[in-house]
Amino acid sequence: MISFIRLLFNTTKVFLAFIFCTLLFYYGLLWLNEEYQDFHRYDEPEGRAVKVFEAYHEKEYINWVDRLQLFYDTGE
Repeated sequence: MISFIRLLFNTTKVFLAFIFCTLLFYYGLLWLNEEYQDFHRYDEPEGRAVKVFEAYHEKEYINWVDRLQLFYDTGE
């Protein structure tokens, strides 16, 4: 009888620890979601930002085959 009570007590401790860790993880994810919800990644940059990529060069137009070859060559 004592071993059954001890088993029940240990099982309850593990279950409560699991519930606590699950709730901690869940509310941690909610906190991260709230933290980054108002973060706008695609806003216009401020300051002395420059455009890094253009689809064509001013002097020559790069077709899609050359662009694909460049993609494979650089390993992107």
